[in-house]
Amino acid sequence: MRVVVTLACTECGDRNYTTTKNKKTHPERLELRKYSPRLKKYTIHRETR
Repeated sequence: MRVVVTLACTECGDRNYTTTKNKKTHPERLELRKYSPRLKKYTIHRETR
C-alpha cells in the first residue's frame, strides 16, 4: 500500500524531496516543513501528483 510521493516547495516550486506514504491510512496530501536549497531556508513542501 505504500507509494513514493514527490514533495515540491510551495514558494519556488522546486521538487526537492521524495518520500513514501501509506495511501490507505493517509489519503490526504502530505505537507512537511523541509529545507529549500534555492531559497536557503525552511519552507512548506507539499505532495505533488
